[in-house]
Amino acid sequence: MSSNIKILWADDEIDMLKPQLLFLENKGYDVITVTNGYDALETLQGQNDIDVVFLDESMPGLSGLETLTQFKTMNPLLPVVMITKNEAENIMEEAIGSQIDDYLIKPVNPNQILLTLKKIIDNKRLVREKTALEYQQEFRQILMQINSGPNFQEWVDIYRNIIRWEIKLDSSSSTEMLDILTMQKKEANSEFSKYVIRQYENWMSGQSEAPVFSHQLMRQKVWPHLKDIPTFFLLMDNLRYDQWKMIEPIVSELYRVEEEDYFYSILPTATQYSRNGIFAGLTPYDISKSYPQYWLNDNEEGGKNQYEKELLGEQIKRLIRKPIRYDYMKITNLNDGKYLQDNILDFMHNDVTAIVYNFIDMLSHARTEMEVLKELAADEKAYRSLTRSWFIHSPLWEALQKLAEKDVQLFITTDHGTMRVKTPARVVGDRETTTNLRYKVGKNLQYDRKDVLELRDPRSGGLPSPNVSSTFIFAKEDIYFLYPNNYNYYNNYYRDTFQHGGISLEEIICPVIRLRSK
Repeated sequence: MSSNIKILWADDEIDMLKPQLLFLENKGYDVITVTNGYDALETLQGQNDIDVVFLDESMPGLSGLETLTQFKTMNPLLPVVMITKNEAENIMEEAIGSQIDDYLIKPVNPNQILLTLKKIIDNKRLVREKTALEYQQEFRQILMQINSGPNFQEWVDIYRNIIRWEIKLDSSSSTEMLDILTMQKKEANSEFSKYVIRQYENWMSGQSEAPVFSHQLMRQKVWPHLKDIPTFFLLMDNLRYDQWKMIEPIVSELYRVEEEDYFYSILPTATQYSRNGIFAGLTPYDISKSYPQYWLNDNEEGGKNQYEKELLGEQIKRLIRKPIRYDYMKITNLNDGKYLQDNILDFMHNDVTAIVYNFIDMLSHARTEMEVLKELAADEKAYRSLTRSWFIHSPLWEALQKLAEKDVQLFITTDHGTMRVKTPARVVGDRETTTNLRYKVGKNLQYDRKDVLELRDPRSGGLPSPNVSSTFIFAKEDIYFLYPNNYNYYNNYYRDTFQHGGISLEEIICPVIRLRSK
């Protein structure tokens, strides 16, 4: 690695550094020496292959700090190591403020120099190699877990572990290992889909031990934790676990994570079903029976999530014995976001404030329809990065920063995640059949049974029937449903887009985080 690394060393006492220079040359480094700042700048101007600069702080004429300022104007990304005789605090502060990468105190020890070069030049390579080696060692263990017949909690552990490695390998740019991890994630989704297909109806009928589902989320994870301080329940539509891990470091600056938990989204993993289930505290079937005025089936006209506030009120009446003050607001555009940012503290008088924030859902839909967003969020890494960038600059984060100045409890959760779809599957249905790419409900559906979980009796999955003979089907793994009409066009249009409604680790295993302002 060191054989092609070129160092520019500027020091008015360069003759006294012969042992150090010889040491570096023996290690294979190429060192250019100059005795003042002017020559250093001239050398840098004439050569664009300098990898790192060692700069003496106290040279006559142009001082080290003055030379550094000009270096940074010429090449802001060039690593600079400041070398100084004294540790005067003001000099070090000024050097660090001018973005030096490291500093050494004279007399300079050759091993210190080597360590600095390793840190600056080899850092990324060393991190990449170490991360790749660690994942190789854990690969077999994850594979054994996937194939050991895991239960619903163990599947959460596997998924979290895969995401942890995905983010780690992303940041170390280890492309080869990422390809292997992608294959392992695909294998995990294949086994997870089989597991859900086997268990789902038993879970929903109470015949086997089950995870906490959407309609049990507030009863199990929120209401038991109500305190004498205001509670804010923030539901970010479509927020996957990996996206939460991207914004967690930002949120954690102002909020302490008290518990990172999970729930399973009900099927379909789609807003109409999962989010109504969350706010009602009931399965979609029970909502349609108990509150028919608040439920519309897929084939009926009108917005399917218009009554979340009313359903939340009914759940509070049913499950909480004492009267509590609550409010609900939904953010679907920038104006709503600005309103929340400006008025968030007005909700402090409530016991519970529920906020639905729709940005990530809009992002996934817009990504399907807009070429520019397809480019910006071309893969999982870019999709995560886009979520993080949006969050940092969003009215939501501004609102949460205001809230953090008060003593509040905050829940961050979602209704379901999204899956990047790659494998088309043909479905034939009548005109009443729904258009969603990851689930269909209709009469006389024709499909390949190996691609789906089918519910011929929707009630067995806690779902209402639009018609007597309605069947629900849910796509597994990375499958997306297409009708035979214009098949090739829609195949290309939807491939590699983020969709929801079906069965995958990303859509079903949802984060629910309990936080307290610091």
